[in-house]
Order: sequence, then structure tokens, then C-alpha cells
Amino acid sequence: MNDAAVMAWLAEQQDPRGIQHWQKLGAATAGLHSYGIGLTKLRQYAKQLGRNRALAQQLWQSQCHEAKVLALLIDDPTQMSRAQAEQQVEQVGAGMLAHVFASCDATLAKAPFVMELANDWLSSEDPLRRECGYGLLYEISKFKPKKAPDDSYFLSQIARIDQQIAQQPERVQLAMATALMGIGKRNKVLNQAAIAVARAAGPIAFTSASGNCEPFDVLKHLTAERLQQQLQS
Repeated sequence: MNDAAVMAWLAEQQDPRGIQHWQKLGAATAGLHSYGIGLTKLRQYAKQLGRNRALAQQLWQSQCHEAKVLALLIDDPTQMSRAQAEQQVEQVGAGMLAHVFASCDATLAKAPFVMELANDWLSSEDPLRRECGYGLLYEISKFKPKKAPDDSYFLSQIARIDQQIAQQPERVQLAMATALMGIGKRNKVLNQAAIAVARAAGPIAFTSASGNCEPFDVLKHLTAERLQQQLQS
């Protein structure tokens, strides 16, 4: 499989309604064009492609949104470098790629240097790096116990979110809230700490192309009956 074949597949799968939605993003597209293909379909195709670092590097050079998404999905985390991550983060604001880059089961979160990277980006002066740092923190919150940091690490991150969330830009606030949700699902101690912060912060409002998205209510997720039953077992 090569980049030309992938681009041909993308052209065949284009969705006019998705293209219209993309065009509504205006400046947020940063000049990238799109075939309007949803992330679920792209993930399915990425699974067919498998890990392919060479192809990922080719697709990343494209000015097509979906090609860049696929590049992020199929890259090999064992071959990724810190330098690559620092280079790509400068570009993921384009077309709102940050979600796929650092969250949403991100390939980057599987890289061996993810803890160091996340910790550096959480304290970065760059809002995009902070947003991605909290995206990575959300992924770290899903690690199995043998791989994950201990509770003291997560409690320190809850405290950081509590102290800083009100002063952050919208997208960083949303990433913080998502990380808080992930941390609060790990165990009862972290859940109670996260609930206190979520209650104080309140639902996180954010803008979207449609303008129809309700504020993200972390407290609702953390106090859900099903989760509370799981944490008690």
C-alpha cells in the first residue's frame, strides 16, 4: 500500500455532508481540505492498513485532513521520537487534529516516552501543548495498574486541574475536564477527589461548528450509578 492508493480510497469514500460540515469550520481548517469522512470509518480503514511508519510519514505531508488522521493512526509508537512529537504538535492545531494526536486512543500515548512528554507539556506555556498534554494524561489514566503511575501522581494532577482550569483557554479546559473524568474512573479515592474538583468547576462550555453541543458535565460522568457500582466492587 502506498500514499497514492490511500488518497484514491479517500476520494472514493468522500461524503458531501461531511464536506459541508468541514467547510463550516472556517479558519479552524487551517487550509486543509477534507473528504468529509468520519473518524469511525477512518479507524476501520487504519486497522486494515496496520502499523506502517513509512506510509504514515508520507500521509503526514498531505494537505488532506483525513490523510493526516490516518498518518497519526497507523504510525508505529515504538519508532516514534520525542523530536517527531515536538514537530507534529506544531501542526495539529490545523483541522483540529489534536484530539486524534494526543487523545482518543492516540498512537502517541503508546510511545515509550509518553510520561515524560505529558509532564513537560502539562506545564508548557504553549496552550496547544497543554491541550495535548491533558489529552495524553487522559490516555495515561486508562493504563493498567502495572503500567500506570501511582495514585499520588494522579492526585497531584487533580490538584493542578483544580488550581488552573478557570484560567485556561476553552480547548485546554475541555482537555483538562476529559483528563479529570479519566482519572476519576480509576478507583474510589481518585473518584472522590475528582468529583470535588468537577463540582467546583461546573460543566465546561465549548464551541462547535454546529453550535448545538451541550457543556461537558464531568460531574455527571463521575457520579453515574454504573460507575459508582463498579468502584464499590
